[in-house]
Amino acid sequence: MTSTLIANTQPKIISDSDCRIKLVGLGRNEISYHLENFGIEKQKLKMRTKQIFHWIYNYGVRDWSEMTNITKSLRKELEIRFSLDRPKVIEKQVSNDGTRKYLIQMSPGIEVESVFIPDVSKTGALCVSSQVGCTLTCKFCHTGTQKLVRNLTAREIVLQVIAARDDLNEWPTTQENRKLTNIVFMGMGEPLYNSEQVGNSLDIICDPEGIGIGRRRITISTSGIVPEIGPIGLRTSAMLAISLHAANDELREKIMPINRKYPLKELMQACRDYPGLSNSKRITFEYVMLKGVNDKPKHAKQLINLLKGIPSKVNLIPFNPWPGSDFECSDWATIESFADIVNKAGYASPIRTPRGRDILAACGQLKSESEKLRASDLRKLNISSNKS
Repeated sequence: MTSTLIANTQPKIISDSDCRIKLVGLGRNEISYHLENFGIEKQKLKMRTKQIFHWIYNYGVRDWSEMTNITKSLRKELEIRFSLDRPKVIEKQVSNDGTRKYLIQMSPGIEVESVFIPDVSKTGALCVSSQVGCTLTCKFCHTGTQKLVRNLTAREIVLQVIAARDDLNEWPTTQENRKLTNIVFMGMGEPLYNSEQVGNSLDIICDPEGIGIGRRRITISTSGIVPEIGPIGLRTSAMLAISLHAANDELREKIMPINRKYPLKELMQACRDYPGLSNSKRITFEYVMLKGVNDKPKHAKQLINLLKGIPSKVNLIPFNPWPGSDFECSDWATIESFADIVNKAGYASPIRTPRGRDILAACGQLKSESEKLRASDLRKLNISSNKS
């Protein structure tokens, strides 16, 4: 697999309504391909590609006139042929806790959500989507109620990062005290059902001459697509998170049907074999706390036994309600008791503070909002959340 393009193929041309080719979101190879077709001579192609890539991804420029190391005459010619436009952010919501949710229109009928989650330490993570909708139908997840429309392209994944950088005013990349420091593939969709485009997007996101987010600051979360776990680790060197949520096959199959195809024994072996796994590169196991379902002491002990021999930590996630859900969040005392059992066994088990619940931006709540909630429904949901 090549870094941006499959060998012997041509990149799909993304054009504006005015027929200009859109460059923002494309990788080096794709930009180079289009510049060569435009007529940039071969001896200058590498230099021009590097210049344009750097202006787009390090400086976040929106206008060709800002590319001051390119001659004015060439800039005018490039502007006629190529666009630096972004996709439309249809809606931005800001939670009471500072979480920001973006609804982005990539093309007509293709809308995705991404969420920026600020941290108390003045850093933050952008939760990006890899698909429009999802095929996995996990019972506790809102996204799973939306049928899969299609995979996102690498460009569309990168554009989510661009949109957040624009909103946070975090250009150029080299500025100090940036808030967007981490990327987590925990938005809409299953990343490992779109692993090629996820990998290609990271070549752009992690490029030190561009967006410049280090690969150790990238986390790919999967529900357990076993055959893709090792390859994605080799391809990206990213951190791995597993959406586990149950530590025995019977219960996990009930709430996560994917377990029927890839049972826990196979999943845990894939985790043990994950490239680069060590105490400094631990796997995160995500465990949503569902009242009366998976939150008993026996479940905590099953989890401890399951994780033996795997450098790991456990993120305990209070269930985030959504309209039509059949689940409730475990009581806080129950969650703390569960965490104590896991902690005493030697596994870090922080309880994730729910973020963005009031704007349906929390874990498991994302869904393209073609059908908007009525304000009264959202108020009822928030009242329920506050009681959890």
